[in-house]
Amino acid sequence: MTISTDSAGLGLRGWLILLTLCGATFMTGLDYSIVTVALPEIGRSLGFASASDLQWVATASLLPTAALMPLFGRASDMLGRRRLFAAGVVVFTFFSLLAGLAPDPGLLVAARAGQGTAAAMIGPTALALMTAAFPEGPRRTRALGVNGALLSLGFVIGTIGGGLITSGLNWRWTMLILVGIGALVMAGAVTVVPETSARSRARLDVPGAILASGGLFALVYGISDGGRAGWGSASTVATLLAAAVLLGAFLAVEARHAAPLVPPRLLRRPTVKWGMATGLVTFGMCGGATLLLSLHMQDVLGYSPLETGLGFLGEGAAALLAGTLAARLITARGTVAAIALGLTVQALGTAAMALLPAHGGLVLLLASSAVMGFGHVLTVVAAITTITSGLDEADQGVAGSLAQMPTFVGAVGVAALTAIAAARTAALAPSTTRALATLGGLHAAFLAAGAVALLGAAAAPLLLRRTAAAAPAADLVSR
Repeated sequence: MTISTDSAGLGLRGWLILLTLCGATFMTGLDYSIVTVALPEIGRSLGFASASDLQWVATASLLPTAALMPLFGRASDMLGRRRLFAAGVVVFTFFSLLAGLAPDPGLLVAARAGQGTAAAMIGPTALALMTAAFPEGPRRTRALGVNGALLSLGFVIGTIGGGLITSGLNWRWTMLILVGIGALVMAGAVTVVPETSARSRARLDVPGAILASGGLFALVYGISDGGRAGWGSASTVATLLAAAVLLGAFLAVEARHAAPLVPPRLLRRPTVKWGMATGLVTFGMCGGATLLLSLHMQDVLGYSPLETGLGFLGEGAAALLAGTLAARLITARGTVAAIALGLTVQALGTAAMALLPAHGGLVLLLASSAVMGFGHVLTVVAAITTITSGLDEADQGVAGSLAQMPTFVGAVGVAALTAIAAARTAALAPSTTRALATLGGLHAAFLAAGAVALLGAAAAPLLLRRTAAAAPAADLVSR
Protein backbone atom coordinates (compact mmCIF):
# COMPACT_ATOMS: atom_id res chain seq x y z
CA MET A 1 0.00 0.00 0.00
CA THR A 2 1.29 3.49 -0.84
CA ILE A 3 0.21 6.92 0.24
CA SER A 4 -2.03 8.77 -2.12
CA THR A 5 -1.87 12.50 -2.51
CA ASP A 6 -5.32 12.87 -0.96
CA SER A 7 -4.66 10.72 2.07
CA ALA A 8 -1.36 12.38 2.96
CA GLY A 9 -2.08 15.91 1.76
CA LEU A 10 -1.95 18.39 4.61
CA GLY A 11 -3.67 21.37 2.94
CA LEU A 12 -2.64 25.01 3.31
CA ARG A 13 -3.76 25.39 6.92
CA GLY A 14 -2.21 22.04 7.79
CA TRP A 15 1.13 23.15 6.36
CA LEU A 16 0.96 26.44 8.29
CA ILE A 17 0.28 24.56 11.52
CA LEU A 18 3.06 22.11 10.77
CA LEU A 19 5.58 24.82 9.88
CA THR A 20 4.79 26.66 13.10
CA LEU A 21 5.22 23.59 15.29
CA CYS A 22 8.27 22.35 13.38
CA GLY A 23 9.70 25.86 13.47
CA ALA A 24 9.65 25.67 17.25
CA THR A 25 11.42 22.30 17.39
CA PHE A 26 13.88 23.49 14.73
CA MET A 27 14.58 26.53 16.90
CA THR A 28 15.37 24.43 19.98
CA GLY A 29 17.55 22.04 17.97
CA LEU A 30 19.39 24.97 16.46
CA ASP A 31 19.96 26.42 19.92
CA TYR A 32 21.75 23.31 21.18
CA SER A 33 24.25 23.14 18.31
CA ILE A 34 24.78 26.74 17.24
CA VAL A 35 26.28 27.72 20.58
CA THR A 36 28.72 24.78 20.63
CA VAL A 37 30.86 26.14 17.79
CA ALA A 38 30.82 29.59 19.40
CA LEU A 39 32.04 28.45 22.84
CA PRO A 40 35.72 29.45 22.39
CA GLU A 41 34.72 32.94 21.22
CA ILE A 42 32.23 33.26 24.11
CA GLY A 43 34.96 32.30 26.58
CA ARG A 44 37.33 34.96 25.23
CA SER A 45 34.65 37.65 24.99
CA LEU A 46 33.15 37.29 28.47
CA GLY A 47 36.25 36.10 30.30
CA PHE A 48 35.22 32.65 31.53
CA ALA A 49 37.73 31.44 34.09
CA SER A 50 38.19 27.90 32.72
CA ALA A 51 37.02 25.43 30.10
CA SER A 52 34.88 23.62 32.69
CA ASP A 53 33.13 26.89 33.54
CA LEU A 54 32.59 27.59 29.85
CA GLN A 55 30.97 24.19 29.36
CA TRP A 56 28.11 25.38 31.55
CA VAL A 57 26.96 27.56 28.65
CA ALA A 58 25.86 24.32 26.96
CA THR A 59 25.01 22.26 30.05
CA ALA A 60 22.83 24.96 31.65
CA SER A 61 20.41 24.65 28.74
CA LEU A 62 20.41 20.85 28.52
CA LEU A 63 19.74 20.03 32.19
CA PRO A 64 16.42 21.85 32.74
CA THR A 65 15.09 20.61 29.41
CA ALA A 66 15.65 16.98 30.39
CA ALA A 67 14.51 17.45 33.99
CA LEU A 68 11.30 19.40 33.37
CA MET A 69 9.94 17.76 30.24
CA PRO A 70 7.65 15.23 32.04
CA LEU A 71 6.27 18.03 34.25
CA PHE A 72 5.40 20.27 31.31
CA GLY A 73 4.10 17.32 29.30
CA ARG A 74 1.48 16.62 31.97
CA ALA A 75 0.87 20.33 32.61
CA SER A 76 -0.03 20.76 28.94
CA ASP A 77 -2.74 18.10 29.32
CA MET A 78 -4.16 20.11 32.22
CA LEU A 79 -3.68 23.77 31.23
CA GLY A 80 -4.10 23.65 27.45
CA ARG A 81 -1.38 22.77 24.99
CA ARG A 82 -1.45 25.84 22.79
CA ARG A 83 -1.37 28.10 25.84
CA LEU A 84 1.70 26.36 27.26
CA PHE A 85 3.33 26.14 23.81
CA ALA A 86 2.90 29.88 23.23
CA ALA A 87 4.18 30.63 26.73
CA GLY A 88 7.23 28.48 26.04
CA VAL A 89 7.97 30.32 22.78
CA VAL A 90 7.68 33.71 24.52
CA VAL A 91 9.97 32.62 27.37
CA PHE A 92 12.48 31.11 24.94
CA THR A 93 12.54 34.27 22.83
CA PHE A 94 13.00 36.47 25.88
CA PHE A 95 15.90 34.45 27.26
CA SER A 96 17.51 34.25 23.81
CA LEU A 97 17.52 38.05 23.74
CA LEU A 98 18.92 38.15 27.28
CA ALA A 99 21.66 35.67 26.33
CA GLY A 100 22.59 37.70 23.26
CA LEU A 101 22.98 40.84 25.38
CA ALA A 102 24.58 39.21 28.44
CA PRO A 103 27.52 41.29 29.75
CA ASP A 104 29.06 38.60 31.98
CA PRO A 105 29.28 34.79 32.37
CA GLY A 106 26.74 34.57 35.21
CA LEU A 107 23.92 36.22 33.29
CA LEU A 108 24.67 34.20 30.16
CA VAL A 109 24.51 30.89 32.04
CA ALA A 110 21.27 31.97 33.75
CA ALA A 111 19.77 32.94 30.38
CA ARG A 112 20.79 29.59 28.93
CA ALA A 113 19.01 27.85 31.82
CA GLY A 114 15.93 29.91 30.97
CA GLN A 115 16.16 28.78 27.35
CA GLY A 116 16.37 25.17 28.48
CA THR A 117 13.31 25.54 30.69
CA ALA A 118 11.37 27.03 27.80
CA ALA A 119 12.51 24.20 25.51
CA ALA A 120 10.99 21.75 28.01
CA MET A 121 7.68 23.62 27.60
CA ILE A 122 7.90 23.66 23.81
CA GLY A 123 8.97 20.06 23.08
CA PRO A 124 6.10 17.93 24.41
CA THR A 125 3.42 20.52 23.63
CA ALA A 126 4.53 20.90 20.02
CA LEU A 127 4.40 17.13 19.54
CA ALA A 128 1.02 16.84 21.29
CA LEU A 129 -0.43 19.68 19.18
CA MET A 130 0.89 17.92 16.09
CA THR A 131 -0.73 14.60 16.95
CA ALA A 132 -4.00 16.42 17.71
CA ALA A 133 -3.96 18.44 14.47
CA PHE A 134 -3.22 15.44 12.24
CA PRO A 135 -5.30 12.26 12.79
CA GLU A 136 -3.51 8.97 13.26
CA GLY A 137 -2.53 7.60 9.87
CA PRO A 138 -0.65 8.88 6.78
CA ARG A 139 -1.12 12.61 7.55
CA ARG A 140 0.27 12.29 11.08
CA THR A 141 3.16 10.13 9.89
CA ARG A 142 4.00 12.66 7.21
CA ALA A 143 3.89 15.48 9.76
CA LEU A 144 6.16 13.54 12.13
CA GLY A 145 8.53 12.90 9.23
CA VAL A 146 8.83 16.60 8.47
CA ASN A 147 9.30 17.33 12.18
CA GLY A 148 12.06 14.74 12.56
CA ALA A 149 13.87 15.98 9.47
CA LEU A 150 13.77 19.62 10.55
CA LEU A 151 14.86 18.82 14.10
CA SER A 152 17.91 16.97 12.77
CA LEU A 153 18.52 19.71 10.23
CA GLY A 154 18.45 22.26 13.05
CA PHE A 155 21.45 20.55 14.66
CA VAL A 156 23.36 20.48 11.36
CA ILE A 157 22.54 24.06 10.36
CA GLY A 158 23.44 25.17 13.88
CA THR A 159 26.90 23.68 13.50
CA ILE A 160 27.43 25.39 10.13
CA GLY A 161 25.73 28.62 11.16
CA GLY A 162 27.71 28.85 14.38
CA GLY A 163 30.95 28.83 12.39
CA LEU A 164 29.68 31.34 9.84
CA ILE A 165 28.26 33.73 12.42
CA THR A 166 31.25 33.71 14.75
CA SER A 167 33.61 34.14 11.78
CA GLY A 168 31.70 36.96 10.07
CA LEU A 169 29.91 38.71 12.97
CA ASN A 170 30.29 37.70 16.62
CA TRP A 171 28.95 35.06 18.97
CA ARG A 172 26.03 37.23 20.19
CA TRP A 173 24.26 36.74 16.86
CA THR A 174 24.04 33.00 17.56
CA MET A 175 21.50 33.95 20.22
CA LEU A 176 19.90 36.98 18.57
CA ILE A 177 18.99 35.00 15.45
CA LEU A 178 16.81 32.84 17.69
CA VAL A 179 14.84 35.94 18.68
CA GLY A 180 13.75 36.43 15.07
CA ILE A 181 12.77 32.77 14.67
CA GLY A 182 10.87 32.91 17.96
CA ALA A 183 8.87 35.92 16.78
CA LEU A 184 7.84 34.08 13.59
CA VAL A 185 6.84 30.98 15.55
CA MET A 186 4.83 33.09 17.99
CA ALA A 187 2.92 34.69 15.11
CA GLY A 188 1.96 31.25 13.86
CA ALA A 189 1.04 30.03 17.36
CA VAL A 190 -1.57 32.76 17.87
CA THR A 191 -3.00 32.72 14.34
CA VAL A 192 -3.08 29.17 12.96
CA VAL A 193 -2.44 26.62 15.73
CA PRO A 194 -5.74 25.41 17.26
CA GLU A 195 -6.19 24.60 20.93
CA THR A 196 -6.90 20.97 21.75
CA SER A 197 -10.28 20.24 23.30
CA ALA A 198 -9.32 17.57 25.83
CA ARG A 199 -8.01 18.73 29.21
CA SER A 200 -7.38 16.75 32.34
CA ARG A 201 -9.11 18.10 35.45
CA ALA A 202 -6.88 16.22 37.86
CA ARG A 203 -4.60 18.10 40.22
CA LEU A 204 -0.91 18.19 39.42
CA ASP A 205 1.10 15.37 41.00
CA VAL A 206 3.56 17.56 42.96
CA PRO A 207 5.55 14.72 44.63
CA GLY A 208 5.91 12.98 41.28
CA ALA A 209 7.00 16.21 39.61
CA ILE A 210 9.70 16.83 42.24
CA LEU A 211 11.03 13.27 42.13
CA ALA A 212 11.00 13.02 38.32
CA SER A 213 12.65 16.39 37.83
CA GLY A 214 15.29 15.74 40.46
CA GLY A 215 15.99 12.23 39.21
CA LEU A 216 16.30 13.22 35.56
CA PHE A 217 18.45 16.24 36.46
CA ALA A 218 20.82 14.01 38.44
CA LEU A 219 20.89 11.36 35.70
CA VAL A 220 21.71 13.71 32.83
CA TYR A 221 24.17 15.73 34.95
CA GLY A 222 25.93 12.55 36.08
CA ILE A 223 26.24 11.29 32.52
CA SER A 224 27.38 14.67 31.20
CA ASP A 225 29.95 15.15 33.97
CA GLY A 226 31.21 11.58 34.11
CA GLY A 227 33.58 11.97 31.21
CA ARG A 228 35.21 15.03 32.80
CA ALA A 229 35.33 13.98 36.44
CA GLY A 230 35.83 10.25 35.80
CA TRP A 231 33.22 7.49 35.97
CA GLY A 232 34.63 6.18 39.21
CA SER A 233 34.86 9.58 40.89
CA ALA A 234 32.93 10.17 44.09
CA SER A 235 30.87 12.99 42.55
CA THR A 236 29.82 10.96 39.51
CA VAL A 237 28.93 7.84 41.52
CA ALA A 238 27.00 9.88 44.07
CA THR A 239 25.06 11.76 41.38
CA LEU A 240 24.11 8.61 39.47
CA LEU A 241 23.17 6.85 42.71
CA ALA A 242 20.96 9.82 43.64
CA ALA A 243 19.34 9.58 40.19
CA ALA A 244 18.59 5.89 40.72
CA VAL A 245 17.08 6.52 44.16
CA LEU A 246 14.95 9.47 43.02
CA LEU A 247 13.66 7.75 39.89
CA GLY A 248 12.94 4.57 41.84
CA ALA A 249 10.99 6.60 44.38
CA PHE A 250 9.17 8.32 41.50
CA LEU A 251 7.96 4.98 40.12
CA ALA A 252 6.83 3.89 43.60
CA VAL A 253 4.90 7.14 44.17
CA GLU A 254 3.31 7.03 40.71
CA ALA A 255 1.98 3.52 41.33
CA ARG A 256 -0.03 4.82 44.32
CA HIS A 257 -1.05 8.30 43.15
CA ALA A 258 -4.64 8.83 42.00
CA ALA A 259 -3.56 11.22 39.21
CA PRO A 260 0.11 10.46 38.51
CA LEU A 261 2.43 12.73 36.55
CA VAL A 262 3.24 9.83 34.22
CA PRO A 263 0.51 7.15 34.43
CA PRO A 264 2.12 3.73 35.02
CA ARG A 265 -0.26 2.26 32.43
CA LEU A 266 1.58 4.31 29.79
CA LEU A 267 4.97 3.06 30.94
CA ARG A 268 3.63 -0.52 30.90
CA ARG A 269 2.22 -0.10 27.42
CA PRO A 270 4.48 -2.17 25.09
CA THR A 271 4.44 0.37 22.26
CA VAL A 272 5.62 3.08 24.63
CA LYS A 273 8.39 1.19 26.42
CA TRP A 274 9.80 -0.50 23.30
CA GLY A 275 9.42 2.67 21.27
CA MET A 276 11.41 4.55 23.91
CA ALA A 277 14.03 1.78 23.93
CA THR A 278 14.37 2.12 20.16
CA GLY A 279 14.74 5.88 20.54
CA LEU A 280 17.44 5.39 23.16
CA VAL A 281 19.45 3.17 20.80
CA THR A 282 19.20 5.44 17.77
CA PHE A 283 19.81 8.70 19.64
CA GLY A 284 22.63 7.29 21.77
CA MET A 285 24.55 5.75 18.87
CA CYS A 286 23.93 8.54 16.34
CA GLY A 287 24.64 11.29 18.87
CA GLY A 288 27.85 9.62 19.99
CA ALA A 289 29.03 8.93 16.43
CA THR A 290 28.27 12.52 15.39
CA LEU A 291 30.35 13.89 18.27
CA LEU A 292 33.23 11.54 17.45
CA LEU A 293 33.01 12.41 13.76
CA SER A 294 33.45 16.05 14.73
CA LEU A 295 36.58 15.08 16.68
CA HIS A 296 37.85 13.17 13.65
CA MET A 297 37.48 16.20 11.42
CA GLN A 298 39.13 18.61 13.87
CA ASP A 299 41.72 16.51 15.72
CA VAL A 300 42.77 14.13 12.93
CA LEU A 301 42.06 15.98 9.68
CA GLY A 302 42.74 19.45 11.11
CA TYR A 303 39.46 21.02 9.91
CA SER A 304 38.44 24.46 11.14
CA PRO A 305 35.09 24.80 12.98
CA LEU A 306 33.46 26.07 9.79
CA GLU A 307 34.90 23.22 7.70
CA THR A 308 33.70 20.79 10.34
CA GLY A 309 30.20 22.19 10.11
CA LEU A 310 30.23 21.85 6.33
CA GLY A 311 31.35 18.26 6.78
CA PHE A 312 27.88 17.48 8.15
CA LEU A 313 26.08 18.66 5.02
CA GLY A 314 25.62 15.07 3.87
CA GLU A 315 23.95 14.15 7.13
CA GLY A 316 21.63 17.17 6.92
CA ALA A 317 20.59 16.43 3.33
CA ALA A 318 19.95 12.79 4.20
CA ALA A 319 17.83 13.82 7.19
CA LEU A 320 15.56 15.85 4.91
CA LEU A 321 15.28 12.95 2.47
CA ALA A 322 14.46 10.47 5.24
CA GLY A 323 11.80 12.76 6.66
CA THR A 324 10.24 13.04 3.22
CA LEU A 325 10.20 9.27 2.59
CA ALA A 326 9.39 8.07 6.12
CA ALA A 327 5.62 8.45 5.78
CA ARG A 328 5.53 6.47 2.55
CA LEU A 329 7.64 3.66 3.97
CA ILE A 330 5.78 3.45 7.29
CA THR A 331 2.38 3.41 5.55
CA ALA A 332 3.52 0.81 3.03
CA ARG A 333 5.51 -1.50 5.35
CA GLY A 334 4.57 -0.53 8.92
CA THR A 335 6.54 0.91 11.83
CA VAL A 336 8.24 -2.38 12.71
CA ALA A 337 9.82 -2.73 9.26
CA ALA A 338 10.71 0.98 9.22
CA ILE A 339 12.52 0.72 12.58
CA ALA A 340 14.39 -2.41 11.52
CA LEU A 341 15.42 -0.84 8.22
CA GLY A 342 16.33 2.49 9.82
CA LEU A 343 18.56 0.95 12.48
CA THR A 344 20.20 -1.34 9.89
CA VAL A 345 21.00 1.60 7.62
CA GLN A 346 22.26 3.62 10.60
CA ALA A 347 24.45 0.68 11.64
CA LEU A 348 25.98 0.35 8.17
CA GLY A 349 26.71 4.07 7.89
CA THR A 350 28.27 4.22 11.34
CA ALA A 351 30.38 1.09 10.89
CA ALA A 352 31.67 2.44 7.54
CA MET A 353 33.23 5.33 9.48
CA ALA A 354 35.78 2.82 10.77
CA LEU A 355 37.32 3.06 7.27
CA LEU A 356 37.96 6.81 7.53
CA PRO A 357 41.64 7.52 6.87
CA ALA A 358 44.07 9.87 8.59
CA HIS A 359 44.23 12.08 5.49
CA GLY A 360 41.57 12.91 2.90
CA GLY A 361 38.54 10.63 2.73
CA LEU A 362 36.03 13.46 2.25
CA VAL A 363 33.75 11.39 -0.01
CA LEU A 364 33.62 8.53 2.49
CA LEU A 365 33.03 10.99 5.34
CA LEU A 366 30.09 12.64 3.59
CA ALA A 367 28.62 9.33 2.37
CA SER A 368 28.89 7.45 5.68
CA SER A 369 27.45 10.31 7.74
CA ALA A 370 24.61 10.68 5.19
CA VAL A 371 23.75 6.98 5.42
CA MET A 372 23.84 7.15 9.23
CA GLY A 373 21.66 10.28 9.26
CA PHE A 374 19.12 8.76 6.88
CA GLY A 375 18.72 5.66 9.02
CA HIS A 376 18.56 7.70 12.22
CA VAL A 377 15.75 10.01 11.10
CA LEU A 378 13.75 7.09 9.65
CA THR A 379 14.07 5.28 12.98
CA VAL A 380 13.12 8.37 15.00
CA VAL A 381 9.95 8.99 12.97
CA ALA A 382 8.90 5.34 13.24
CA ALA A 383 9.64 5.22 16.98
CA ILE A 384 7.64 8.40 17.74
CA THR A 385 4.78 7.09 15.60
CA THR A 386 4.85 3.88 17.65
CA ILE A 387 4.87 5.71 21.00
CA THR A 388 2.04 8.15 20.19
CA SER A 389 -0.27 5.75 18.34
CA GLY A 390 -3.42 4.37 19.93
CA LEU A 391 -3.43 6.74 22.93
CA ASP A 392 -6.26 8.82 24.34
CA GLU A 393 -6.16 12.49 23.42
CA ALA A 394 -5.78 13.39 27.11
CA ASP A 395 -2.48 11.49 27.30
CA GLN A 396 -0.79 13.00 24.25
CA GLY A 397 1.03 15.69 26.22
CA VAL A 398 2.79 13.28 28.56
CA ALA A 399 3.32 10.90 25.63
CA GLY A 400 5.10 13.74 23.83
CA SER A 401 7.48 14.11 26.75
CA LEU A 402 8.14 10.36 26.85
CA ALA A 403 8.78 10.30 23.10
CA GLN A 404 11.47 12.98 23.44
CA MET A 405 13.11 11.64 26.60
CA PRO A 406 15.52 9.36 24.66
CA THR A 407 17.00 12.49 23.08
CA PHE A 408 18.49 13.40 26.46
CA VAL A 409 18.96 10.01 28.12
CA GLY A 410 20.74 9.01 24.90
CA ALA A 411 23.72 10.85 26.40
CA VAL A 412 24.45 7.43 27.95
CA GLY A 413 25.42 6.25 24.48
CA VAL A 414 27.54 9.33 23.87
CA ALA A 415 29.40 8.74 27.13
CA ALA A 416 29.92 5.03 26.38
CA LEU A 417 31.31 5.63 22.89
CA THR A 418 33.57 8.40 24.15
CA ALA A 419 34.91 6.04 26.82
CA ILE A 420 35.58 3.34 24.21
CA ALA A 421 37.43 5.81 22.00
CA ALA A 422 39.49 7.11 24.92
CA ALA A 423 40.44 3.61 26.12
CA ARG A 424 41.53 2.45 22.66
CA THR A 425 43.44 5.69 22.07
CA ALA A 426 45.31 5.25 25.35
CA ALA A 427 46.18 1.64 24.43
CA LEU A 428 47.61 2.69 21.04
CA ALA A 429 49.39 5.85 22.21
CA PRO A 430 52.72 4.25 23.24
CA SER A 431 53.27 2.65 19.83
CA THR A 432 52.15 5.26 17.30
CA THR A 433 51.61 8.97 16.69
CA ARG A 434 48.98 10.96 18.54
CA ALA A 435 46.84 11.40 15.41
CA LEU A 436 46.91 7.69 14.55
CA ALA A 437 46.17 6.71 18.15
CA THR A 438 43.17 9.06 18.13
CA LEU A 439 42.04 7.62 14.81
CA GLY A 440 42.28 4.07 16.15
CA GLY A 441 40.17 5.00 19.15
CA LEU A 442 37.55 6.61 16.92
CA HIS A 443 37.46 3.54 14.66
CA ALA A 444 36.80 1.28 17.66
CA ALA A 445 33.94 3.51 18.84
CA PHE A 446 32.39 3.68 15.35
CA LEU A 447 32.40 -0.13 15.12
CA ALA A 448 30.82 -0.38 18.59
CA ALA A 449 28.09 2.11 17.63
CA GLY A 450 27.37 0.16 14.44
CA ALA A 451 27.16 -3.11 16.36
CA VAL A 452 24.71 -1.71 18.94
CA ALA A 453 22.48 -0.26 16.20
CA LEU A 454 22.56 -3.58 14.36
CA LEU A 455 21.56 -5.44 17.52
CA GLY A 456 18.69 -2.99 17.89
CA ALA A 457 17.64 -3.69 14.31
CA ALA A 458 17.58 -7.43 15.04
CA ALA A 459 15.71 -7.07 18.34
CA ALA A 460 13.11 -4.52 17.22
CA PRO A 461 11.09 -6.84 14.93
CA LEU A 462 10.88 -9.51 17.65
CA LEU A 463 9.84 -7.11 20.40
CA LEU A 464 7.52 -4.87 18.40
CA ARG A 465 5.74 -7.69 16.55
CA ARG A 466 5.06 -9.31 19.89
CA THR A 467 3.85 -5.87 21.01
CA ALA A 468 1.45 -5.63 18.07
CA ALA A 469 -0.01 -9.02 18.89
CA ALA A 470 -0.47 -8.13 22.56
CA ALA A 471 -1.73 -4.57 22.01
CA PRO A 472 -5.50 -5.26 22.03
CA ALA A 473 -5.29 -7.08 25.35
CA ALA A 474 -3.06 -4.39 26.82
CA ASP A 475 -5.52 -1.71 25.75
CA LEU A 476 -8.36 -3.49 27.52
CA VAL A 477 -6.34 -3.81 30.70
CA SER A 478 -5.25 -0.13 30.67
CA ARG A 479 -8.79 1.08 30.20
